[in-house]
Amino acid sequence: MTSEEKDADTTLDPQFKQENGEVYRNPTEVQMSQIVLPCHANHCWELSVGQLLKWMDSTACLSAERHAGCSCVTASVDDIHFEHTIGVGQVVNIIAKVNRAFTSSMEVGILVTCEDLYTDRQWKVCHAFATYVSRRTEAGKVQLKQVIPHTQVEQMEYSLAAERRRMRLIHAEIITDLLSSSTAQLGECQEYEDAVPADKTRVESVELVLPPHANHQVSTFGGQIMAWMENVATIAASRLCNAHPTLRTIDMFHFRGPSHIGDRLVLKAIVNNAFKHSMEVGVCAEAYQGGEPLRHINSAFMTFEVLDSDRKPRTLPHLRPEPVDGKRRYKEAIARKKIRLDRKYIISCKQTEVPLSVPWDPSNQIYLSYNNVSALKLMDTRNNWVLTSEKNKVRLYTLEENHTLCVKVEIYVGVPAEQAFHLLSDLRRRKEWDRHYEECEVINQVDEDDTLYRVVTPSVTKGGKGKDFILLASRRKPCDSRDPYLIALRSVTLPNHPPTEDFSRGEVLCAGFTIWEESSAVTKLTYYNQATPGVLPYISTDVAGLSSSFYSTFSACSQFLEANNDSQGVLPPSAF
Repeated sequence: MTSEEKDADTTLDPQFKQENGEVYRNPTEVQMSQIVLPCHANHCWELSVGQLLKWMDSTACLSAERHAGCSCVTASVDDIHFEHTIGVGQVVNIIAKVNRAFTSSMEVGILVTCEDLYTDRQWKVCHAFATYVSRRTEAGKVQLKQVIPHTQVEQMEYSLAAERRRMRLIHAEIITDLLSSSTAQLGECQEYEDAVPADKTRVESVELVLPPHANHQVSTFGGQIMAWMENVATIAASRLCNAHPTLRTIDMFHFRGPSHIGDRLVLKAIVNNAFKHSMEVGVCAEAYQGGEPLRHINSAFMTFEVLDSDRKPRTLPHLRPEPVDGKRRYKEAIARKKIRLDRKYIISCKQTEVPLSVPWDPSNQIYLSYNNVSALKLMDTRNNWVLTSEKNKVRLYTLEENHTLCVKVEIYVGVPAEQAFHLLSDLRRRKEWDRHYEECEVINQVDEDDTLYRVVTPSVTKGGKGKDFILLASRRKPCDSRDPYLIALRSVTLPNHPPTEDFSRGEVLCAGFTIWEESSAVTKLTYYNQATPGVLPYISTDVAGLSSSFYSTFSACSQFLEANNDSQGVLPPSAF
């Protein structure tokens, strides 16, 4: 099996047998298989991405409607990265299922794989997440039922869906802030004599929305709109390089309003900037009927490459932006490229591929926070922990996987979950119960949920240097009753806090607490740590059974929580 085939295989949920012996299948799962015909293909006899987007949207919408029991519309689509193209004669397999339902919206996960019928090979093309909203019925607003995860993969996606939703809700605001701060530092656009005028790449096209373009509720399919947008974006990209481009990524986008049968959809595209091997194309879709003003339906940013005969990206010509708005788009494209790389590098990487310490700065703050919380949630959903030791109801578990050792400590405390969450959120108080914390100072209170700390720990050997850690602490309250309170920790690097001669710089890849409310007065507290060389000396004797210091540490934690469970109530975030 090739690495590509393994990638496709591991994305799927392994078969899970129910008590009656039958293989479990997610009740919201919908599958579509299509053989790619010449009518679906572009000039290179490869499947048009626009056609693929239509199939993806149709499959995901059917999954959402199966769960909701009513019609649904596409609200947004997260970043899509197309890893491979699909040729004529190959089969496209699409699997969609609802990961989690909120009040009236659902996250649907979409996996696209390609199958070669002659060699029996399969490989992953892309993995996307889309949000669908249930439409009102005659009885009023639809209250969606909860998704009940049954397998470890379903539990993982269910847990991460809450964090992805948080990202979507603040995405537009974050991008606006980052663009304004980044573009101000870029200075003037560089001029090139042989540059292609941006105006040459401008495309405008109109489409009449007919019944075949709409769903059973006479609304235009979101996938159809995306296909039309991809078409004009491809034309714009082709005009820059006088060649046929390949679409690589589509940035996260939101549908701002509905489109219906009879609408005239005006689609506009222009190349915003050309980099060495890629270009960004901005696309806008607006609609009108009769003499009414244009309605903004959607805007998106697409990244294209031009491949040579060896399927390697070609060097692209320079772009000369138009005055004023063109120069603004040119600079914003540079800022978006950095944001895009941060998202791909920090969010899309598998946890084993992310380095121990990632440089922190305001431009990647939201993505590091996401990665921090997601890594802890992934550890929390593992179900193959091994009980190593137990003393007075303090349990120590271990998990060795991919040459990495993870530890878990579990304890029940007689303190309300929210109170435990607020007491443990302030790392400055951890030295009151954890002897490994000698000093702890706040470096930067980033926002209500994220704080940067410097932590000093003692040496494990006599006369040795102590260690210091630069930690990002990310707090999360439950999205609903099926979520825990969560405090995630990971190392970051800061230019103004470099390593010093007095301490050895330690690093934490993933650590933190999940705090589950068992009752109004009882809380299950679970601590996780993915052991790194800097952390292993502090826990190795416990794991080997040569010490029970974990018991004394978490007994002290329980006493600390209960001693501070007084009438002062829940502390406000500003107290931290």
